[in-house]
Amino acid sequence: MSKKRALITGITGMVGSHLTDFLLENTEWDIYGLTRWNDRIDNIEHLVENINNNDRVFLRYADINDMASVLTLLAEVKPDYIFHLAAQSYPKTSFDSPIETLETNVLGTAKVLDAVRQLKQNPIIHVCSSSEVFGRVPKESLPISEDTGFHPASPYAISKVGTDLLGRFYSEAYGMKILTTRMFTHTGPRRGDVFAESSFAKQIAMIEAGLQPPVVKVGNLESLRTWADVRDAVRAYYLLVTVEPLSGEYYNIGGSYTCTIGDMLDYLISLSTRDDIKVEVDATRLRPVDADLQVPDTTKFKKHTGWEPEISFEKTMEDLLNYWREQVSNGKKFLQR
Repeated sequence: MSKKRALITGITGMVGSHLTDFLLENTEWDIYGLTRWNDRIDNIEHLVENINNNDRVFLRYADINDMASVLTLLAEVKPDYIFHLAAQSYPKTSFDSPIETLETNVLGTAKVLDAVRQLKQNPIIHVCSSSEVFGRVPKESLPISEDTGFHPASPYAISKVGTDLLGRFYSEAYGMKILTTRMFTHTGPRRGDVFAESSFAKQIAMIEAGLQPPVVKVGNLESLRTWADVRDAVRAYYLLVTVEPLSGEYYNIGGSYTCTIGDMLDYLISLSTRDDIKVEVDATRLRPVDADLQVPDTTKFKKHTGWEPEISFEKTMEDLLNYWREQVSNGKKFLQR
């Protein structure tokens, strides 16, 4: 019997790279990664360095905004599973680039799904939506269930509403095997420095290295988040497509530890080797509108798959800070944010 094949769009991202690591360790699947010619490969350097010696990971150039390249890729790979993770994924950037965000996240998703339809393939497809679709939720509606109404608070969130609805539409209209997730806040090593917790960890690492003054610049510290580790998230995604997948279903997935952005920052600072770090609000880090209550009800997904988060908030933050300490130590400072 031939080996199963998984296609990961967005393999160079935090989630895509960790999902690849998980599948390599826990399955015998061949893994194909969609990457654009100009993508950063920092998150998959450990794979790329050994790509010629690894007979299970294959990188292919394509762009979800280019239908021809998607059709060519799918015709070659003929995947059994598709993890559609590729997106413009930073909410604040979407305020500056709303059209690009909508085109990539809505039309890009449509092109991936329609290419599968046109080729008459039948993979199990994971469409990655976002908890941001729920947007501004009143306190009395917490925790957020799958049936909570959408109230998106950014162009990114609006684009993910489109992504979410496309997944369900293609499942219902064309009988495709599509499952949709609304993943709540998840982080860990390899998290991009445009996201709050990773920006804070990076700044602390740079302060410890003497590369910036002992001031961490922040945005809204009052926003409430439920935190999950990216390594728990990718394990959830694997269970999503392997434990009796139900076409057309949609699930909230998230951690079990809830605190404000400010509390998270306080914990990161408590891990620092410096005792003189101050905090300063930077107006450019504030969103015009914020989804400030992101607390999920994950009962549906846990009941179906048996998944539970295993990695503690403290472990996640420690690993994130150590990741940035290593990046700074190696001279990989990137653009300071």
